[in-house]
Amino acid sequence: MMSRLSKFAASPQGRRMADKARAKANDPKTRAQIEEVRKKVAGKRR
Repeated sequence: MMSRLSKFAASPQGRRMADKARAKANDPKTRAQIEEVRKKVAGKRR
């Protein structure tokens, strides 16, 4: 399984997906959504 993932990550399609994920992670709107969910989850734990 890991070898298949490694091959995919090294492929052009895998690199494109990684680039999209990095761009999405750096987007302020996405960061705000992640922070909102993080707060909800942290609130449920207590």
